[in-house]
Amino acid sequence: MADTTDRLMDKFPHVPERLSGLVDLAYNLWWSWHPEARVLFKQINQQAWKKSIHNPVKLLQESPAEFYVNLISNPEYLRRYDIIMNRFSRYMANHNGWFSEQYPKGRSLTIAYFSAEYGLHHSLPFYAGGLGFLAGDHLKECSDLGVPLVAVGFMYSEGYLHQHIRPDGWQDNIKEMLDRDAATIIRVLNASGEQMVIQVPFIEPPIHVAVWKVNVGKIPLYLLDTDIPSNLPENRTISHRLYAEQAEQRLKQEIVLGIGGRKVLNDLGIEFSALHLNEGHPVFAQLERIRERVATGMSFETAMNQAKGTAVFTTHTPVPAGNDIFPLDLMSRYFSEYCQQLGIDEATFFSLGHHPCEAGTGFNMTAFALRITQYHNGVSKKHGMVAREMWRCLWPGLQVQDIPIDHITNGVHIPTWLNPRMDSLYSKYFSSVDPQWQTNRDNPEIWQMVDEIPDKALWEEHIWLKQKLLNRIREKKRIKWESQLNEPGNLVAEGLMLNPSVLTIGFARRFSTYKRADLIFHDKIRLRRILNNPWRPVQIIFAGKAHPADNEGKEILQRIYEFAQQPGFGGRIGFVEDYGEQMAQYLVHGVDVWMNNPIPPMEACGTSGMKASLNGVLNLSILDGWWIEGYNGNNGWAFEGEASPESRDASDAAAIYSLLENEVVPLYYSASLDGIPHGWVKKMKETIKSTSAAFSARRMVKEYVTKYYPSLLACAENECPVP
Repeated sequence: MADTTDRLMDKFPHVPERLSGLVDLAYNLWWSWHPEARVLFKQINQQAWKKSIHNPVKLLQESPAEFYVNLISNPEYLRRYDIIMNRFSRYMANHNGWFSEQYPKGRSLTIAYFSAEYGLHHSLPFYAGGLGFLAGDHLKECSDLGVPLVAVGFMYSEGYLHQHIRPDGWQDNIKEMLDRDAATIIRVLNASGEQMVIQVPFIEPPIHVAVWKVNVGKIPLYLLDTDIPSNLPENRTISHRLYAEQAEQRLKQEIVLGIGGRKVLNDLGIEFSALHLNEGHPVFAQLERIRERVATGMSFETAMNQAKGTAVFTTHTPVPAGNDIFPLDLMSRYFSEYCQQLGIDEATFFSLGHHPCEAGTGFNMTAFALRITQYHNGVSKKHGMVAREMWRCLWPGLQVQDIPIDHITNGVHIPTWLNPRMDSLYSKYFSSVDPQWQTNRDNPEIWQMVDEIPDKALWEEHIWLKQKLLNRIREKKRIKWESQLNEPGNLVAEGLMLNPSVLTIGFARRFSTYKRADLIFHDKIRLRRILNNPWRPVQIIFAGKAHPADNEGKEILQRIYEFAQQPGFGGRIGFVEDYGEQMAQYLVHGVDVWMNNPIPPMEACGTSGMKASLNGVLNLSILDGWWIEGYNGNNGWAFEGEASPESRDASDAAAIYSLLENEVVPLYYSASLDGIPHGWVKKMKETIKSTSAAFSARRMVKEYVTKYYPSLLACAENECPVP
């Protein structure tokens, strides 16, 4: 039930048969983490590739036939094309990866991975932040390791909001409609050759879902789309954008994702033995698994206990306000008939979502997920501790350390986030010891070879990437000025005066209040002295979006933008508009220091700092999330954070100023006669050595497999102990 190669080729009649593999490649995101594959598209026409915003489907559609005529007559291109296509074919055909070697009996075990968002590539804007990119990296690494996985998510047709900053610094949101036919997605077809549409079971009024597919290497990701004529107008908008604000629409999203997603896999004939829920949004998928068992004659309790043993729930939320809670009358409206199918009354159903320490608050989706799954984990060591404390009320008879919420610290997909130039530099020195070092990238010993790289070589690559970042920022400002004729003050605020020879700090995150994006402005006089030091200046690049409904976040953003316009800061502050995955790549590759200062313990993990350290960028961070595990005293800078809310901001800002004045700035500008700051490069090498393997998605996925999947396999073979 999928689009065939012939059907896809019909959409590109101008692509010659000799180059037909480009179409197959365009519809598999394998190209997104293999730079050599991207070059095949870039060489069709560099400007067209840039204009397509690195979307190969759009590129192939819009490129004139003469481009391909030129390629066919270019033997160098054809040679490269044949090599890459052969490599792609071998990758897709290889079913003997790490997983099958470790678990030869588990090849029939398929894991269903459900998530509300996926950050895969900026041409597929189905993400809001870190949770989505974690999900995307998880899929890519499972593909590389051969883990049998199938994924389910949403096809958000209006899901991505571009950010426009007004001259007064206020954020406007520009809605982008996804052109489905110019995206790297495929319609899933039924036996009649029409797009597959399912009806969500036992939900009234009926909700219909069209199905799309994204190929993430070997991993199929099925996307759900309610924007079809067979739905009522209010139901067509369910899949328009991420995380609907209105409670009923949000509930319908989670019903479609969970129950509808399970129905899609069932109708596709995809059997899975275990379920991995990325946050609480898709937890109704587990409920549907229970209902299916009840339909065979099991009691609800037996069905729930059986399904529990084959389900993992990963929570990313370190604060109570981050959990979805729905009013009971709303739950009754949508689940009264469903409860009958479960063989239970509404009171029993509601009790599953009850939080005993927050009586009367409604149906808590995280409490529900914790009750109907057997395996639970936070996303860092600290977050696991926080989650056990948060949810101890669900296990009143246990000591907090015995609460069954473990942790697996997040990791990042190295091929996606390691800059290709840095990758080439590492390969030059690593390959002599281990020619397959990329395959063994979770081995800490390999990364010790960073010490073999000459300081000059590492520093020159870093400076090149920094220059590339600043050039990218200037080009964005030039285009904006050309189209909108902004005032000069706005061009300064948006980074036009940034200098590649100056120590550059990056701060790029969602502008939620707890992340304290404006903390460094707490003492503006002291900050001006640091930035405008005539011998050792500093500059700061800010980027990030506030949620459309978060006016406090928008006010923080506006304040930073106003500071950036003030001559007193000497043009040393830049705000990069419309932060997304592509700009994130430039920033984590090109800044000197990655700064992070949330209010502890509200940072569950924070993977952006991992991406930066992988490329030799040093972290300056409060000890929260992953940095508690990552900081070793020699690979960046850390501060504890003040516990008292009354003095917290002043104390934490002072800690940052002190680190900058006494350690960071002097070290950066302590260049030797050869022009290289060898002490700084030593820290760069230490951060690469100490964090790259430990915080890789390869380590993370292997940990999920070894910690949970053997138990899931046993349960799938009916050897699961009843919890």
